[in-house]
Amino acid sequence: MKKRLIRFFAIAAACVSLTACDFFLQTVDQAANLANLVNCEYSLKNVDNLQVAGVNVKNITNGNITAGDVLKLTQALLSKTVPMAMDVNIDITNPTERTAALTAMDWILDIDNSQFAQGNSSKNYTIEQKKTTTVPLGVNTDLYSMFSKEGISSLKKFVGSFKNDGTSSKVGLRIKPSLNVGTYVVPMPNYIKVEKKTGTSRS
Repeated sequence: MKKRLIRFFAIAAACVSLTACDFFLQTVDQAANLANLVNCEYSLKNVDNLQVAGVNVKNITNGNITAGDVLKLTQALLSKTVPMAMDVNIDITNPTERTAALTAMDWILDIDNSQFAQGNSSKNYTIEQKKTTTVPLGVNTDLYSMFSKEGISSLKKFVGSFKNDGTSSKVGLRIKPSLNVGTYVVPMPNYIKVEKKTGTSRS
C-alpha cells in the first residue's frame, strides 16, 4: 500500500511538472507572437459596407447625393440619431520568420483630426510568417453630436467626402492590437494610425 501511494504521488508530481512546463512553453510562445505583432506592418486596404443613417455611401460618387438620400439624412437629424457603420479592412503584414497572433483590437475613430469615438474587437487572428492577412474591423458610432448644430448641409458634405474605396480625408482610424499571454491581455504600447498610402505611424 505504501509503495502504491509513493508511486501515485510520483506520477502526480510528474504530471504537475509537465503541466507547468507546457504552460511555460505556451507562455513563451505567446510572448514571441506578441513581439512579432509589434514588428508587423499595418495598412488600410479599403472600407466596405459603409452606411450613414441608412445611406449606402459607396453608391454616392463625386458628392452626387439623391433626393432620397437627403431625406434619410434629414430624418436622421430630426430623430437625433445619425448612425454610421463600416467594415474597415486592415492589411497586417508579418515580415518575420515566426507567426504573429492577435486576440483583440482597440480602435479610435478620428473625424477632422479629433477623436470622435472608440471601441474594440475580440476576434482571434494568426498572421503567418512572410505573409499578409486582411483583418476586418467593424466600426460603429453615432454622428448626431457632430452635425446637430450645422445641420443637413454639413452632413451632406461629410457623406460626399468619401471615395469609391470607402476612405475619406476627414476620417482616420487608430488601432491597438492585443494578445493574450498566459492569463493576461497585453496590448501594444501605442496606437497605430492606419493609412492607405503612407503606411503606418505610431502615436
